[in-house]
Amino acid sequence: MTHMDLTGRSALVTGGAQGLGEGMAHALAQAGARVVIADIQDDRGAKLAETLGTGHGFVHLDVTDDASWEAAAAAAVEQLGGLDILVNNAGVEVSSLLADLDPDGVRTMLEVNVLGTALGIKHAFRTMRPGGAAGNGGSVINIASVAATIAFPAIAVYSATKSAVDRLTRVAAMESGKLGYGVRVNCLYPGLVPNEMGAGLANDVARLGLFGSPEEAVGAVVELTPSGRLAATEDIANAVVFLASDSAAFVNGAGLPVDGGMGM
Repeated sequence: MTHMDLTGRSALVTGGAQGLGEGMAHALAQAGARVVIADIQDDRGAKLAETLGTGHGFVHLDVTDDASWEAAAAAAVEQLGGLDILVNNAGVEVSSLLADLDPDGVRTMLEVNVLGTALGIKHAFRTMRPGGAAGNGGSVINIASVAATIAFPAIAVYSATKSAVDRLTRVAAMESGKLGYGVRVNCLYPGLVPNEMGAGLANDVARLGLFGSPEEAVGAVVELTPSGRLAATEDIANAVVFLASDSAAFVNGAGLPVDGGMGM
Protein backbone atom coordinates (compact mmCIF):
# COMPACT_ATOMS: atom_id res chain seq x y z
CA MET A 1 0.00 0.00 0.00
CA THR A 2 1.40 3.39 -1.02
CA HIS A 3 0.91 6.61 0.91
CA MET A 4 -1.50 7.81 -1.81
CA ASP A 5 -3.60 4.63 -1.61
CA LEU A 6 -7.01 5.31 -0.07
CA THR A 7 -8.17 1.69 -0.04
CA GLY A 8 -10.51 1.03 2.88
CA ARG A 9 -11.40 4.70 3.38
CA SER A 10 -14.76 6.35 2.88
CA ALA A 11 -15.34 9.80 1.39
CA LEU A 12 -18.22 12.22 0.95
CA VAL A 13 -17.96 14.89 -1.77
CA THR A 14 -20.40 17.80 -1.74
CA GLY A 15 -21.41 19.29 -5.06
CA GLY A 16 -20.17 16.00 -6.47
CA ALA A 17 -22.66 15.64 -9.33
CA GLN A 18 -20.77 17.86 -11.78
CA GLY A 19 -17.70 19.99 -12.43
CA LEU A 20 -14.81 19.80 -10.00
CA GLY A 21 -16.80 17.64 -7.60
CA GLU A 22 -17.34 14.99 -10.25
CA GLY A 23 -13.61 14.94 -10.98
CA MET A 24 -12.81 14.67 -7.28
CA ALA A 25 -15.23 11.77 -6.85
CA HIS A 26 -13.60 9.88 -9.72
CA ALA A 27 -10.08 10.55 -8.43
CA LEU A 28 -10.90 9.42 -4.88
CA ALA A 29 -12.53 6.26 -6.23
CA GLN A 30 -9.54 5.56 -8.46
CA ALA A 31 -7.29 5.91 -5.40
CA GLY A 32 -9.33 3.17 -3.70
CA ALA A 33 -11.80 5.11 -1.55
CA ARG A 34 -15.49 4.33 -1.40
CA VAL A 35 -17.29 7.53 -2.33
CA VAL A 36 -20.68 9.01 -1.61
CA ILE A 37 -21.66 11.89 -3.87
CA ALA A 38 -23.75 14.52 -2.08
CA ASP A 39 -25.72 17.04 -4.13
CA ILE A 40 -29.13 18.63 -4.69
CA GLN A 41 -29.09 17.21 -8.25
CA ASP A 42 -30.54 13.81 -7.44
CA ASP A 43 -30.74 12.27 -10.91
CA ARG A 44 -27.34 13.45 -12.02
CA GLY A 45 -25.69 12.48 -8.74
CA ALA A 46 -27.24 9.02 -8.67
CA LYS A 47 -26.17 8.34 -12.28
CA LEU A 48 -22.61 9.40 -11.52
CA ALA A 49 -22.51 7.13 -8.48
CA GLU A 50 -23.54 4.25 -10.72
CA THR A 51 -20.65 4.96 -13.08
CA LEU A 52 -18.23 4.76 -10.14
CA GLY A 53 -19.31 1.16 -9.60
CA THR A 54 -20.17 -1.08 -6.67
CA GLY A 55 -19.47 0.28 -3.22
CA HIS A 56 -20.17 3.90 -4.06
CA GLY A 57 -23.38 5.86 -3.52
CA PHE A 58 -25.37 9.08 -3.58
CA VAL A 59 -27.13 11.12 -0.90
CA HIS A 60 -29.30 14.19 -1.32
CA LEU A 61 -27.74 17.19 0.41
CA ASP A 62 -28.64 20.86 0.64
CA VAL A 63 -25.43 22.19 2.17
CA THR A 64 -27.21 25.24 3.59
CA ASP A 65 -29.55 23.13 5.75
CA ASP A 66 -28.38 21.68 9.08
CA ALA A 67 -30.93 18.84 9.12
CA SER A 68 -30.00 17.88 5.56
CA TRP A 69 -26.36 17.65 6.63
CA GLU A 70 -27.25 15.48 9.63
CA ALA A 71 -29.22 13.08 7.43
CA ALA A 72 -26.55 12.98 4.71
CA ALA A 73 -23.74 12.24 7.16
CA ALA A 74 -25.75 9.42 8.74
CA ALA A 75 -26.64 8.02 5.31
CA ALA A 76 -23.01 8.13 4.19
CA VAL A 77 -21.89 6.22 7.28
CA GLU A 78 -24.64 3.66 6.71
CA GLN A 79 -23.78 3.20 3.03
CA LEU A 80 -20.00 3.16 3.46
CA GLY A 81 -19.61 1.70 6.93
CA GLY A 82 -17.77 4.80 8.12
CA LEU A 83 -16.55 8.23 7.05
CA ASP A 84 -12.89 9.24 6.83
CA ILE A 85 -12.85 12.05 4.24
CA LEU A 86 -15.12 15.02 3.63
CA VAL A 87 -14.60 17.29 0.63
CA ASN A 88 -16.51 20.56 1.09
CA ASN A 89 -16.66 21.39 -2.62
CA ALA A 90 -20.18 22.77 -3.20
CA GLY A 91 -20.03 26.44 -4.12
CA VAL A 92 -21.64 29.15 -6.23
CA GLU A 93 -20.33 32.31 -7.89
CA VAL A 94 -22.50 35.29 -8.78
CA SER A 95 -20.57 37.93 -10.72
CA SER A 96 -21.32 41.59 -10.05
CA LEU A 97 -19.68 44.97 -9.89
CA LEU A 98 -19.78 46.31 -6.36
CA ALA A 99 -21.70 49.36 -7.57
CA ASP A 100 -24.46 47.05 -8.82
CA LEU A 101 -24.52 44.49 -6.02
CA ASP A 102 -27.70 42.43 -5.62
CA PRO A 103 -28.27 41.46 -1.97
CA ASP A 104 -29.95 38.20 -3.02
CA GLY A 105 -26.84 37.10 -4.88
CA VAL A 106 -24.72 37.98 -1.88
CA ARG A 107 -26.94 35.95 0.44
CA THR A 108 -26.78 32.95 -1.90
CA MET A 109 -22.99 32.95 -1.90
CA LEU A 110 -22.81 33.43 1.87
CA GLU A 111 -25.28 30.60 2.46
CA VAL A 112 -23.65 28.06 0.12
CA ASN A 113 -19.96 28.96 0.32
CA VAL A 114 -19.62 29.96 3.98
CA LEU A 115 -22.52 28.42 5.90
CA GLY A 116 -22.39 25.27 3.76
CA THR A 117 -18.70 24.79 4.49
CA ALA A 118 -19.14 25.52 8.20
CA LEU A 119 -21.97 23.00 8.50
CA GLY A 120 -19.87 20.45 6.65
CA ILE A 121 -17.06 20.88 9.17
CA LYS A 122 -19.59 20.63 12.01
CA HIS A 123 -21.00 17.31 10.86
CA ALA A 124 -17.63 15.89 9.85
CA PHE A 125 -16.34 16.57 13.36
CA ARG A 126 -19.43 15.10 15.02
CA THR A 127 -19.18 11.99 12.83
CA MET A 128 -15.40 11.44 12.82
CA ARG A 129 -14.42 12.39 16.38
CA PRO A 130 -14.12 9.78 19.15
CA GLY A 131 -17.59 8.58 20.04
CA GLY A 132 -19.03 9.68 16.69
CA ALA A 133 -20.78 7.37 14.23
CA ALA A 134 -17.47 6.76 12.46
CA GLY A 135 -15.13 7.75 15.28
CA ASN A 136 -11.74 7.17 13.68
CA GLY A 137 -10.70 10.73 12.86
CA GLY A 138 -10.09 11.69 9.27
CA SER A 139 -9.53 14.51 6.83
CA VAL A 140 -11.67 17.49 5.85
CA ILE A 141 -10.74 19.28 2.62
CA ASN A 142 -12.40 22.62 1.98
CA ILE A 143 -12.39 24.09 -1.52
CA ALA A 144 -11.54 27.78 -1.46
CA SER A 145 -10.32 29.53 -4.62
CA VAL A 146 -7.46 31.53 -6.07
CA ALA A 147 -10.05 34.31 -5.78
CA ALA A 148 -9.23 34.39 -2.06
CA THR A 149 -5.67 35.49 -2.86
CA ILE A 150 -6.04 37.93 -5.79
CA ALA A 151 -8.02 41.08 -6.65
CA PHE A 152 -10.00 40.20 -9.78
CA PRO A 153 -12.91 42.45 -10.78
CA ALA A 154 -16.58 41.42 -10.49
CA ILE A 155 -16.02 38.70 -7.88
CA ALA A 156 -15.64 40.74 -4.68
CA VAL A 157 -18.20 38.84 -2.61
CA TYR A 158 -17.20 35.46 -4.03
CA SER A 159 -13.59 36.31 -3.10
CA ALA A 160 -14.73 37.28 0.38
CA THR A 161 -16.58 33.98 0.87
CA LYS A 162 -13.56 31.99 -0.28
CA SER A 163 -11.34 33.97 2.11
CA ALA A 164 -13.82 32.94 4.80
CA VAL A 165 -13.32 29.29 3.81
CA ASP A 166 -9.60 29.76 4.46
CA ARG A 167 -10.27 31.16 7.95
CA LEU A 168 -12.81 28.43 8.76
CA THR A 169 -10.21 25.86 7.77
CA ARG A 170 -7.54 27.15 10.12
CA VAL A 171 -9.79 27.60 13.14
CA ALA A 172 -11.30 24.15 12.53
CA ALA A 173 -7.85 22.55 12.44
CA MET A 174 -6.98 24.20 15.75
CA GLU A 175 -10.25 23.14 17.41
CA SER A 176 -9.83 19.57 16.18
CA GLY A 177 -6.32 19.41 17.58
CA LYS A 178 -7.15 21.01 20.92
CA LEU A 179 -10.18 18.77 21.44
CA GLY A 180 -8.54 15.54 20.29
CA TYR A 181 -10.84 14.90 17.35
CA GLY A 182 -8.10 13.43 15.16
CA VAL A 183 -9.38 15.25 12.08
CA ARG A 184 -6.99 17.17 9.83
CA VAL A 185 -8.54 20.21 8.11
CA ASN A 186 -6.99 21.79 5.03
CA CYS A 187 -8.14 23.81 2.03
CA LEU A 188 -7.28 24.17 -1.64
CA TYR A 189 -7.12 27.31 -3.75
CA PRO A 190 -7.98 26.10 -7.26
CA GLY A 191 -7.16 28.25 -10.25
CA LEU A 192 -9.71 28.97 -12.99
CA VAL A 193 -10.94 25.73 -14.59
CA PRO A 194 -12.61 25.83 -18.03
CA ASN A 195 -15.79 24.14 -16.80
CA GLU A 196 -19.32 25.48 -16.55
CA MET A 197 -18.54 27.84 -13.67
CA GLY A 198 -15.32 29.08 -15.28
CA ALA A 199 -17.03 29.73 -18.60
CA GLY A 200 -19.80 31.54 -16.77
CA LEU A 201 -17.31 33.87 -15.12
CA ALA A 202 -15.58 34.64 -18.43
CA ASN A 203 -18.92 35.45 -20.03
CA ASP A 204 -19.98 37.58 -17.07
CA VAL A 205 -16.88 39.78 -16.94
CA ALA A 206 -17.16 40.38 -20.68
CA ARG A 207 -20.86 41.24 -20.34
CA LEU A 208 -20.01 43.69 -17.58
CA GLY A 209 -17.61 45.49 -19.92
CA LEU A 210 -14.42 44.54 -18.09
CA PHE A 211 -13.02 42.66 -21.08
CA GLY A 212 -13.76 42.82 -24.78
CA SER A 213 -14.81 39.17 -24.96
CA PRO A 214 -14.84 35.98 -22.86
CA GLU A 215 -11.74 34.86 -24.77
CA GLU A 216 -9.94 38.07 -23.79
CA ALA A 217 -10.87 37.44 -20.14
CA VAL A 218 -9.47 33.92 -20.28
CA GLY A 219 -6.32 35.24 -21.92
CA ALA A 220 -5.87 37.72 -19.08
CA VAL A 221 -6.07 34.90 -16.54
CA VAL A 222 -3.52 32.83 -18.45
CA GLU A 223 -1.22 35.85 -18.70
CA LEU A 224 -1.34 36.20 -14.90
CA THR A 225 -0.46 32.50 -14.47
CA PRO A 226 3.25 31.58 -14.57
CA SER A 227 2.41 28.03 -15.67
CA GLY A 228 0.82 29.55 -18.78
CA ARG A 229 -2.48 27.70 -18.82
CA LEU A 230 -5.79 27.29 -17.04
CA ALA A 231 -6.19 24.64 -14.35
CA ALA A 232 -7.49 21.21 -15.32
CA THR A 233 -10.01 19.29 -13.24
CA GLU A 234 -7.38 16.59 -12.74
CA ASP A 235 -4.98 19.11 -11.19
CA ILE A 236 -7.48 19.90 -8.47
CA ALA A 237 -8.71 16.33 -8.00
CA ASN A 238 -5.16 15.00 -7.58
CA ALA A 239 -4.51 17.59 -4.87
CA VAL A 240 -7.64 16.42 -3.04
CA VAL A 241 -6.35 12.84 -3.09
CA PHE A 242 -3.00 14.05 -1.73
CA LEU A 243 -4.59 15.94 1.17
CA ALA A 244 -6.81 12.96 1.98
CA SER A 245 -3.89 10.54 1.99
CA ASP A 246 -1.15 9.52 4.41
CA SER A 247 1.30 11.50 2.27
CA ALA A 248 -0.27 14.58 3.89
CA ALA A 249 -0.37 13.12 7.41
CA PHE A 250 1.44 16.16 8.88
CA VAL A 251 -0.30 18.76 6.69
CA ASN A 252 -2.92 20.46 8.84
CA GLY A 253 -4.56 23.89 8.88
CA ALA A 254 -2.96 24.68 5.54
CA GLY A 255 -4.05 26.26 2.28
CA LEU A 256 -2.62 24.62 -0.84
CA PRO A 257 -2.64 26.72 -4.02
CA VAL A 258 -3.33 24.70 -7.18
CA ASP A 259 -3.35 27.73 -9.45
CA GLY A 260 -0.21 27.54 -11.56
CA GLY A 261 1.25 30.41 -9.54
CA MET A 262 -1.51 32.92 -10.31
CA GLY A 263 -2.06 33.83 -6.67
CA MET A 264 1.54 34.05 -5.52
